[in-house]
Amino acid sequence: MTVASHAAALRAYTELDPSVTLVDLSAAGIWGAPLPFWIQASAEIRLARPRGSGQPRRKRVTGRKLSFAPGEVVVTEGARVTSPARTFLDLAELLPLHDLVAVGDYFVSEHPESHPRPKTPLCATVDLRRVVAAHPGKRGVKNARAALDLIRVGADSAQETYLRLALTDHGLPEPVLNHSLYLPWRGPCVWPDLAYPEWRLSLQYDGETHRDPAQFRRDFERQRLTEETGWTEVRIGHGDLKGSRPFAVVRVREALMKAGWEPSTPRGNS
Repeated sequence: MTVASHAAALRAYTELDPSVTLVDLSAAGIWGAPLPFWIQASAEIRLARPRGSGQPRRKRVTGRKLSFAPGEVVVTEGARVTSPARTFLDLAELLPLHDLVAVGDYFVSEHPESHPRPKTPLCATVDLRRVVAAHPGKRGVKNARAALDLIRVGADSAQETYLRLALTDHGLPEPVLNHSLYLPWRGPCVWPDLAYPEWRLSLQYDGETHRDPAQFRRDFERQRLTEETGWTEVRIGHGDLKGSRPFAVVRVREALMKAGWEPSTPRGNS
């Protein structure tokens, strides 16, 4: 479901009552934020009114009373909803740390015009920090602060975020995002999902869509170009991220050590 169609489906709830705002999970759905499967299954509509007024009470509705600072409530596709930054803060009381980081990465994701898929962020990291700082006593704020330290610009999917966090959680150097590989005769030609420039390693997360024959051919060409630049590509699949010590960590660790990394090396250069 697109942002527009999701907003249209929920717009009536705020049109019927101008005092209510779509919040947390419902707001995340409108913004298209990635949520874990176990929480996506919730069919409840999440609404809030300002403190001092009655709590929303309707069938299939979970009502809350919240305080909003200026700019924390916006209108998109006719629906009144919390801003991306405020949505992030509200989700901090519902989501585990890594899932919250994935939401933050999604909101701030940005790619330059030179990227094959240029992207404008829904908000900036500074916006997230400003909203979190404005509500020091709010439930979940400690989780939000911890997530802020882990959010990075440039992730294209929650799985890329989970991969990055798995690597650093297991003591590997932190990879960089929004890195481009160049060929003199072609210019930018490969955009790794995650990169280790110091060790010339390109990490590519290949999800379910990469089983498509056309995508498979593009992936083959990507790997060929990667090798032509003198880099090594490490392809990670969905199953490689499972478990307490994901196989992705083992594969990347082996590739790093083969490229000259030693465990005492703190991190790669950007």
